[in-house]
Amino acid sequence: MKIFVFLQSKSNIFFTCLVLTSVLTFSQNDSQNQGSDFWKNVRFGGGLGLGISNGFFSATVAPTAVYQFNSDFALGVGLNGTFNSRKDVYKSTILGGSLLSLYNPINELQLSVEFEQLNVNRKFEDSQFSNDNYWYPALFLGAGYRTGNVIFGVRYDVIYDEDRSIYAEPWIPFVRVFF
Repeated sequence: MKIFVFLQSKSNIFFTCLVLTSVLTFSQNDSQNQGSDFWKNVRFGGGLGLGISNGFFSATVAPTAVYQFNSDFALGVGLNGTFNSRKDVYKSTILGGSLLSLYNPINELQLSVEFEQLNVNRKFEDSQFSNDNYWYPALFLGAGYRTGNVIFGVRYDVIYDEDRSIYAEPWIPFVRVFF
């Protein structure tokens, strides 16, 4: 438990530093190019998810917006909303946000760092289990193949906690789409 609290406080420090860095970078960029149009460099995307099988239902909406500094580097934010239920077992609502950094060393390769902070609220049908409501941080390092506006890849949660994570494994495949 002490290790989780330590990692959580380190991830909160990382999150704060990343936010401050992005604000300073945006401010500096805007003051240097007062005539530039900020919104021309913003790209929107994200993901949708739906899972239905044998009494299980899951739906996710995860919009993302990134500021494209140049063809190699982008920084952005995302939101995540997920609802899960298993008939006669539990229901959960997961809400949160993320900060995302994307780097393309070559056109086809995209490297990413993403800090995600999610509020997990689980309610069990059986009173034998206690309901949960907690915050869960995740810090992902990822790599993907980029073709046009679509990126296929895998990311790894370096602070994965098997008991608290909403993800079954620290390795998570992804598909990103930006317009």
